[in-house]
Amino acid sequence: MAGNSFGNLFKMTTFGESHGGAVGVIIDGVSPGMELSEADIQKELDRRKPGQSEITTPRQEPDTVHILSGVFEGKTTGTPVLCILYNKDANPAAYDDIKNLFRPGHADFTYFKKYGIRDYRGSGRASGRETAGRVAAGAIAKKLLANAGISIIAYTKAIGGIESTTIDLSIIEKNPLRAADPKKVAAMIDCVNKAKNDGNSVGGIVECRIKGAPAGLGEPVFDKLEADLAKAMLSIGATKGIEFGEGFRAAAMTGLEHNDEMDKNGFITNHAGGILGGISTGEEIIFRVAIKPTSSITSSQKTVDTDGNEKTIETHGRHDPCICPRIVPVIEAMAAIVIEDHRKRQGALEL
Repeated sequence: MAGNSFGNLFKMTTFGESHGGAVGVIIDGVSPGMELSEADIQKELDRRKPGQSEITTPRQEPDTVHILSGVFEGKTTGTPVLCILYNKDANPAAYDDIKNLFRPGHADFTYFKKYGIRDYRGSGRASGRETAGRVAAGAIAKKLLANAGISIIAYTKAIGGIESTTIDLSIIEKNPLRAADPKKVAAMIDCVNKAKNDGNSVGGIVECRIKGAPAGLGEPVFDKLEADLAKAMLSIGATKGIEFGEGFRAAAMTGLEHNDEMDKNGFITNHAGGILGGISTGEEIIFRVAIKPTSSITSSQKTVDTDGNEKTIETHGRHDPCICPRIVPVIEAMAAIVIEDHRKRQGALEL
């Protein structure tokens, strides 16, 4: 089945299902000779794993990573790296009562129509659990980028319409929402808890910043840097939109307001978000991703079963009332994979 691989010169293929035996990833194009341990990957997976706080799913998965290939005596060999995470807290029986019902907001209906069969256990391949493999691959990409002086950081900018007005990167890992505005954290947490208590969920916005990327990354015309970043972000199941720099606000600006003027020191402003003509400018790359409310909610909803009969459904189980805090490391990972891939593609042009 196509569609399980991403990237060109730095390429990953993820595998596994939510309640199957394991999930994981194969990464090809990892530069040889880099020191790499399971601990390097584990620290990123620990940011994504379930059960981190009272406002995330209570599913208890240790998400312990095992590197099965591509590393010898603590260094990458240049051959494919395989990372696997065994599922320890799967509970497929929890889905027995609704296995013939299409859950609103989920991929149940579309997977069934596409393949004529679906894994109903927690969405199977369409589950957010698939992203564990992405984070493992992203951890490797982030280490390669760090060696080149490139850093990536994402954070929750808004939840349930409550938007940050200030950004303090130092508090991101000090609150359960991975928010960056200390004045809005409490209100955001209250919003999530209210939705949870009401049997509902909320969405939000995650902002990502890439620092240190050199000018020149991106492949015109169809592999523009923002096009590949957009595809990477929109390939994450919970995402519904993306904007770069001023984004949709640019529609209300004039050319004089939006254009980034230059002087002898470089760009004076960065309304474009670090990309012009699909190629990085050397300025900070900034984009924001819209995250939909978690589809699994306990409130009663109308649906149909696999035979087309009208039904009602309540989705009980272990679900996040807001996916933003756990999707932050996934967004960082996908951004890192794109940047490392384009860095390698740019290197192929240079003598």
